[in-house]
Amino acid sequence: MRLENQRASENVEDRRGLRPGPVMIGGGLSALFLALLVSFLGGDPQKVLQQQQQQAQQPAGRGGRGGDSGQQLTPEEVKMGEFVKKILGSTEDVWGELFPPEFKRKYTEPTLVMFSGQTKSACGFANAAVGPFYCPADQKVYIDLAFYDEMKTKFKAPGDFAQAYVIAHEIGHHVQNLLGLTEKVHSRQGRVSKAEFNQLSVRLELQADYLAGVWAHHAQKKAGLLEAGDLKEGLKAATAIGDDKLQMQAQGYVVPDSFTHGTSKQRLRWFAKGLQSGTIDGFDTFSVPYDEL
Repeated sequence: MRLENQRASENVEDRRGLRPGPVMIGGGLSALFLALLVSFLGGDPQKVLQQQQQQAQQPAGRGGRGGDSGQQLTPEEVKMGEFVKKILGSTEDVWGELFPPEFKRKYTEPTLVMFSGQTKSACGFANAAVGPFYCPADQKVYIDLAFYDEMKTKFKAPGDFAQAYVIAHEIGHHVQNLLGLTEKVHSRQGRVSKAEFNQLSVRLELQADYLAGVWAHHAQKKAGLLEAGDLKEGLKAATAIGDDKLQMQAQGYVVPDSFTHGTSKQRLRWFAKGLQSGTIDGFDTFSVPYDEL
């Protein structure tokens, strides 16, 4: 990606290496929301809950290498942090221009939290096992940058644009939150069957993929950020984290009723749709019959 002339966002908290302090588990992070996060990596929510309880009593996994710890980050960590800040800055530039005319309101910029090992959020305790996520309660995106190593090794989706796609997807969730769409979906929890709620979650995730594609469209048009091969990286990343592929890797079979993010094919399709159109017109995944997503 061509980021030399892209400004870096100031809406970033660098908690890498910091101790998270005492953590209360439960309350802010519902079991289903946790399941959504864990399913991103094809994991078992119960195991993560147990891991949270154990780690809440322990210091951060990589203490003393960032934030207010007083020690220096490695050159590679500094470089990755600057990359994240510039991608976030690009999303701010794009949505800052698109949001007002499309939705008749000002775009409120979220904060991105970089952490290592574990941290606290308004949605509860977070550790590296849950993967990157957006917390509507504090309007922050949380990411342990070690996840990018997993993208290369576990998901076979390397490259800087693949990394940018992950951030853009979470910012897509922020856009949904500003529009009240996240609350509409979460309010259905317990009022519909688990299978029906999972379908609503899939629609929400595919919409975030579409919005990530819209960002990529305008980032290229506005600042020429993309180089040859970048789009292939993004499309590969969207394909790599489909529910079907993750479940097959984790357990050797798939359970469609348990999908919460969509299949690889669906995620690829909706990201590509947003990338191609660059408009909000086609982002309504909730009006499309589920079997046509």
